[in-house]
Amino acid sequence: MEIFDVAILGGGMLGSAIGWGCAARGARVAVLDGGDVALRAARGNFGLIWSQSKGDGAPSYAGWTRDALAAWPALAETLSGFAGRDIGYRAQGGLVFCLGEEELEARHAFVNRMHNQGASDLRLLSRAALLDLMPGCKLGPDVLGASFQPQDGHINPLMVLRGFHAGLAAAGAAHLPGADVVQIERDAHFKIHRADGTVVQATKLLVAAGLGTQRLATMIGLDVPVRPVRGQNIVTERLPPMLPLPASALRQTIDGTVQIGITNEDDGDPEPRTRVMNLSTMAARAIRILPSLAQAHSLRSWGALRPMTLDKLPVYAQSDTHPGAFVAVCHSAVTLAAQHAGPLAEGVLAGRLPDAVAAFHPRRFHV
Repeated sequence: MEIFDVAILGGGMLGSAIGWGCAARGARVAVLDGGDVALRAARGNFGLIWSQSKGDGAPSYAGWTRDALAAWPALAETLSGFAGRDIGYRAQGGLVFCLGEEELEARHAFVNRMHNQGASDLRLLSRAALLDLMPGCKLGPDVLGASFQPQDGHINPLMVLRGFHAGLAAAGAAHLPGADVVQIERDAHFKIHRADGTVVQATKLLVAAGLGTQRLATMIGLDVPVRPVRGQNIVTERLPPMLPLPASALRQTIDGTVQIGITNEDDGDPEPRTRVMNLSTMAARAIRILPSLAQAHSLRSWGALRPMTLDKLPVYAQSDTHPGAFVAVCHSAVTLAAQHAGPLAEGVLAGRLPDAVAAFHPRRFHV
């Protein structure tokens, strides 16, 4: 039986990025995954590559995110090649719109607070400055300003996932979908038992299974609390250009559709269902920003579940009881993809995670 260098438990955005990073460096990689009905955050991702709302009070997270954004241009070119089409990477800046004086004041306070933590590029724009930045954009009268981060951007998350999976195949990795992991044993190497009776053997393994992470992490001696947080999305028909820059919860894709989001429903419901009241609230806000959306047709709406830790920050760790076994979980797997495919994958292969992620060990939840 073949013994892989690394087995990745989870084939979503996070596991695929780390797996490809390992395979691209010459490792023999197996990516174990559930079936097509698996709850997969990667299929519901909003597609932002985003820094401006991350890292408040968490400098390690802010730095990890900034480094990810800096590495994205090279990654985007590589993934576009694997995917066979433009993955839609655009990074001319991103916005968080402020509707009314109260939101503007709150955002002003946030921008000042982030400046004090080193986010020197983040700035607050007046309505006039916004219109100068996006000439011809017909903003609603309630838009009084927006925060702007020049390094932020967006992509097509489905094409990113396609690119990683194509990259895994090109690097000779084995993709093994269709069965859950039921047991992990360790002697000279790891033996990963699956519900279909198959056993996969590997020298190292990494759990990156989203909402399944907590269950699998216990098998390697780690306690990683993860809960589902629902997000809902709406996609319109293709429309003429109307929003040249992506915004939090509102962006126009390179295909012309407008994507509207996104809720943060932390109600414990483990189903990615949609709720008309929330969709209505999202659409109403989008129309206040871009009134012409009132005439647009909605083509699709959906809900997805994010894997969220207790403090909303990532978890990366190697097990003390099972050396060579790692865990990774985060809700920003698109933004952080370049770091996962780069330094994190290198750390897994080296058997020691980079110092930059030391603050993200799950021991912080058990003090």
